[in-house]
Amino acid sequence: MNQTTATLIEQLAPKQLADHNLVPQTVMPGVLYEKRPARNRAGEIVPDLYNAWITLDNPKQYNSYTTDMAKGLILAFRAASMARDVVAVVFTATGDKAFCTGGNTKEYAEYYAGNPQEYRQYMRLFNDMVSSILACDKPVVCRVNGMRIGGGQEIGMAADFTIAQDLANFGQAGPKHGSAAIGGATDFLPLMIGCEQAMVSGTLCEPFSAHKAYRLGICTEIVPALKIDGKFVPNPTVITDRYLDEFGRIVHGEFKTGEALAEGKALLKQGEVDLSLLDEAVEKLCAKLLDTFPECLTKSFEELRKPKLDAWNRNKENSRAWLALNMMNEARTGFRAFNEGNKDTGREIDFTALRRALAKGVPWTPELIDSLMPGAE
Repeated sequence: MNQTTATLIEQLAPKQLADHNLVPQTVMPGVLYEKRPARNRAGEIVPDLYNAWITLDNPKQYNSYTTDMAKGLILAFRAASMARDVVAVVFTATGDKAFCTGGNTKEYAEYYAGNPQEYRQYMRLFNDMVSSILACDKPVVCRVNGMRIGGGQEIGMAADFTIAQDLANFGQAGPKHGSAAIGGATDFLPLMIGCEQAMVSGTLCEPFSAHKAYRLGICTEIVPALKIDGKFVPNPTVITDRYLDEFGRIVHGEFKTGEALAEGKALLKQGEVDLSLLDEAVEKLCAKLLDTFPECLTKSFEELRKPKLDAWNRNKENSRAWLALNMMNEARTGFRAFNEGNKDTGREIDFTALRRALAKGVPWTPELIDSLMPGAE
């Protein structure tokens, strides 16, 4: 910045600016808000400008969001949106295991299950959380530090860009655990990856790799995170070469099988996870966003968000009502199974037994639910 511009800033800047936040910034448990100095393309710190880092901080529960965390994200995204000195928002999480696995199943199972009136109010917070991302006045970069599953996939897709470390997995979990992916996935996935692949993800609930996410178009960039003998290597459990198999199918990004998968898992144990390349890629993207006219940039991403916003606003209230009522049966059962299960028993109900019972007209009773739990006899 030349001296003339610097002098003009000193002369023309108002002594006091209006505060457009609804409340003073409040730190909620499980959400961190930090303004980090912005950097230019040369990696140099730019005085007076920042990127807001909004971090989910619940690593012991794979950064799943609680009721308070939903409140915290709403406040954090509004604060970042209103901050005049913020260039971009980096939305991420603590650790290297998970960006977010969705709503906190312990809270769901122990408080919201069987209480649709309470879950309906919770879903108001959830809807406002997603809307706060879609309405942020700053571009939002989702820094995927680990798996992005279920509701985590939904809030991640609400962001404008995604940069992921390539050990991360993506996907939905709803029909396996008593819900439906109607917190954004059924709105965003058909737009972003096409109807057929959206159907696969939203119904079969099979996680897919960051490499496949990049191939499908829901990642701006992926970077290695596994370091072996001081060198970064691509995810060894995933097919990273681009080719067609004997049936003409694209196999790039698919998980390996058999001996190849076992060898890949062995390599994973030999290395360490290093997210420095992820941070570098995020900083580079934020630096590119810095070199734009701010109002033109804002108008551009407001327009480009419209397909997501149109789908989201069309469905979110109906989705809220259905999800609340679902807490009386399938969600009540699925979240309890996940919460009470373990590695030995599994975390899913006996789906065949449920379907057989319903086919015979058996009502949703506490006894039926008990009989479906993992490990039940």
